[in-house]
Amino acid sequence: MSELVLFGAARIAGQLSSEPLELIGASEAAARSEKLVRRAAALECGVLIVGEPGIDLSGVARELHVRGRSSSAPFVTVDCGAGPGTQLERRLFGVRAALAPADVDAVSADSRVAAARGGTLFLQHVSELPAGMQARLARILRDGEIEVDGQRVAFDARVVASAQPGIDDDVHEHRFRPELYRRLAAARIDLPPLRERADDVGCLAERILGEICAARNAAPRRFTQPALALLAALNWPGNLAELRAVVARVAAACAEPVIPIERIVPALQLKNGAAPFAPLGKLRDARLRFERDYIAAVLQHHGWRMNDAAQTLGIQRPNLYRKARQLGIPIARITD
Repeated sequence: MSELVLFGAARIAGQLSSEPLELIGASEAAARSEKLVRRAAALECGVLIVGEPGIDLSGVARELHVRGRSSSAPFVTVDCGAGPGTQLERRLFGVRAALAPADVDAVSADSRVAAARGGTLFLQHVSELPAGMQARLARILRDGEIEVDGQRVAFDARVVASAQPGIDDDVHEHRFRPELYRRLAAARIDLPPLRERADDVGCLAERILGEICAARNAAPRRFTQPALALLAALNWPGNLAELRAVVARVAAACAEPVIPIERIVPALQLKNGAAPFAPLGKLRDARLRFERDYIAAVLQHHGWRMNDAAQTLGIQRPNLYRKARQLGIPIARITD
């Protein structure tokens, strides 16, 4: 796929979905991210998007482009961490310009820098940019001009960059040029990890499931409330990418129109590759063990308050009492 995308035109034509998932949800973290994106989109300065692995930094960069003043102009992506330095230099500045001395701001017409004029230049993993290219890019942003095949022209692209949180250490220890950082981070958006957006996980999971069903031309499906509660209770170290992978595995393995909680656990993959539970005994026994452990965990989470736990589990209060007795959960701890 070409790195040059007329993203705004496709969005206007309705061929792409709306806001990226990083900006969707009712949590304070999601609202804060949405506010930062809205403010940055109205500016003409550089924008640095910072987030952990698994966060959709590219989706937010595209959203900035779409909301900007030149949304129908080119959206050009360069992955600064992909390929050897010579290939990256040719991609960024052009084949002929890569042979020029490092202290000039010349670029070739075939470069990504030249292609982004009038639109957005998105630099993924910008902290991986080699030192010489950092200096060259910093001069272009400082001067606001480039020399394209011998002709000086204005460089009027908005530059959006993404990086992991370690970029602050890179700047402090001079692995990343401070002057380039200042120009890229004139506006900075720090996206929260999914573990700080527990209230959003349910709606995000259902949104992803809906996208999967639409892509397969399948009937809409949904999760039960207990299944959503379990997803929201997980830590998600891989952030949105991990959630998307789990929902995709669940959708592929489960044919039910309403996906129960029992379908979630087998789709989880622990870091050491181990199964989330020992595969011993009959399915009915395993289900009862899991149901007991999960209901007890929900009750404990709510301080053994029956009404709150029943609401989280999506069942009636009398049914929760009955299940607790059947499963051997100590109901003497229940406070209401």
